[in-house]
Amino acid sequence: MIKSELVQRIAEHNPHLYQRDVENIVNAILDEIVAALARGDRVELRGFGAFSVKHRPARAGRNPRTGEHVPVDQKSVPFFKTGKEMRERLNRDGTEAQASKIDAPKADA
Repeated sequence: MIKSELVQRIAEHNPHLYQRDVENIVNAILDEIVAALARGDRVELRGFGAFSVKHRPARAGRNPRTGEHVPVDQKSVPFFKTGKEMRERLNRDGTEAQASKIDAPKADA
């Protein structure tokens, strides 16, 4: 799903809101998440997940074409960890039953 599809779906579920207002709301939320991450803050949405920033130190990389060593600068990358409720909802489709069969102790004959 892309952002415009998200806006459209929210607008369909809330017919009392104009689509442009929904788009402004979605943009405001995403912009605030990005701004918080840029400040180094952690953004936690209960039941959904948490956004944070991980810092990767500078390292020596390798050009795969030539094999030459190249320096790679340090960088900050966004990181998302799903919340417990989201994981549970995603795994409700029967994969739990399959996992329990795999993890179940086998009866010795």
